[in-house]
Amino acid sequence: ELQSAGLVGMGGAAFPTHVKYKLPEGRKIRRLVVNGCECEPFLTSDHRLMVEHADEVVRGAEIAAARLAVEETVFGVEINKPDAIAALERATAGRPRMRVAPLQVKYPQGAEKMLIHAIYGLEVPSGQLPLDVGILVNNVATMTAIADWFDRRWPLIERVVTVAGPGVGRAANLLVPIGTPVRAVLERCGGLAEETREVVMGGPMMGTPLASLDVPVVKGTSGLLAFTDAEARLATEYTCIKCGRCVEACPQFLNPSRLGRLARAGRWEEMVGYHAKDCVECGSCSFACPSGIPIVQLIRVAKGVLRAQAAAGAKS
Repeated sequence: ELQSAGLVGMGGAAFPTHVKYKLPEGRKIRRLVVNGCECEPFLTSDHRLMVEHADEVVRGAEIAAARLAVEETVFGVEINKPDAIAALERATAGRPRMRVAPLQVKYPQGAEKMLIHAIYGLEVPSGQLPLDVGILVNNVATMTAIADWFDRRWPLIERVVTVAGPGVGRAANLLVPIGTPVRAVLERCGGLAEETREVVMGGPMMGTPLASLDVPVVKGTSGLLAFTDAEARLATEYTCIKCGRCVEACPQFLNPSRLGRLARAGRWEEMVGYHAKDCVECGSCSFACPSGIPIVQLIRVAKGVLRAQAAAGAKS
C-alpha cells in the first residue's frame, strides 16, 4: 500500500518507504523516531509543517506506529523551534506512547545515527542500520504523506519546498507539485538576482548544485537555495597541513583527511577499512578545512565507485 502511494523518505535521501517498512524475518521495531531536526541552514519546510500541520504529522506517526506495532514514538525537534515543539506537544496530548524530545541545536543531528544517539544515548554500530537496534527513523514530511494517503487516498504528488538564499527575490515555503520545473518555482518567488551564481537543490551543506533550472522538483527536494558570488565562490585549495580540524569536526569519528587522500589516489578498497561507508556526507570536514580541500566531495565520489563495484559483483 505504501508503494502504491509512491511514498519515500522526504528528508532528502528519498529512500522508498515501503522498503524501509518491510522488515527482515524475525526483526522487530520497538521505537519509531520522527525526525524534525531540520538542522541545515536556510531550510524551514519541515518547521512550517510541524507548526501548521502538527495534527497531520502526529496522525501519520500514529498510522506508522500501528503498522510497526512499536512501543514508543518520539518526535526529535531542536530547541530553536519552540513553536514546533509546542504544536507537537499539543497534538500528542493524551497519547501515552508518544512524546516530544527537545534537542540541543547541533549539526548534523538530522542524520539517523546522530538523532538516535541524541535521544536515547544509543550508538548504532559501524556498518549497521537503526533497524539493528530496533529503531526506525522517518522525516516529519513523510509522516504527513502517510496521513494523506491513508486518510484521504492522496498519493505523494506534492511537497513543501523552502525557497531562500540571498540570490532569490522573496524567500518562502511553497507547496509544490512534484515535477514542477525549478525555474517556475523560483519565478514564483520573484526570480533570481543578477548576481546569483549558483542554485542548490537541498541544503547548503549537503545539497546538489544545479547545472540547469529546467530540472524538476522531486520528492526529495527539501529546498531551492540561490547564492550570489559572495557566498558561492570556491576556496583556493592548498596542501593539507594535517591540522586535524576535519577529524574534530566529523560526527562519525572518522579520519576525513586520510579518506580524502585515499579517494584522490583511487585506492577505493583501502577506504572500506577506514569505515568510509559510515560517512554521512554532512560536509563538516570540508567546511572546517583551512586548506580548502573538497574532502566530502572526494569521499562522495569514492562511495559511488564502491557502490557500483558492489552492484557489479552482485550481478556476476
